Amino acid sequence: MSSHEPQQAIVAEPVDPDVDLADVGQRRELRRSHYGVLAVIAAGGALGALARFEASRLWPTAVGSFPWTTLTVNAVGCLVIGVFLVAVTEIFTAHRLLRPFFGTGVLGGFTTFSTYCVDIERLVDDGHATTALTYLAATVVAAMAAVSAGAFATRRLLADRSKS
Repeated sequence: MSSHEPQQAIVAEPVDPDVDLADVGQRRELRRSHYGVLAVIAAGGALGALARFEASRLWPTAVGSFPWTTLTVNAVGCLVIGVFLVAVTEIFTAHRLLRPFFGTGVLGGFTTFSTYCVDIERLVDDGHATTALTYLAATVVAAMAAVSAGAFATRRLLADRSKS
């Protein structure tokens, strides 16, 4: 290797000093502790996906039109995650499985950013590029505004409550 070639630095992975992965018992315990989290995420995801499915059945979007239902579902999900995360981090101590169940599972299954991408692709393929670009930008703005509004409103209510 010449002195002019850049050398790559080798960075070690972070290591939890309380876990000895050479110890079979600790490895088994670590693996087992994840099953409950995965189970509640799966259960929550199923509930969230069912809620999203019902929203799409109640308010179907015609082919080639603006996907209002998906935009609304994603914005509502972002609003709720803003409220939820402030609640479980600043208001009360939640059970260790609540955040994975509700935040990752229910809200992850309810919001549908994959459908958002498919909607954009379909709109472009059907010759509605302007609608697709509008939807692309509107969803990002609505999602960011909703999560910010949810967090802000929850903190504001918390501050007002503490004054009383």
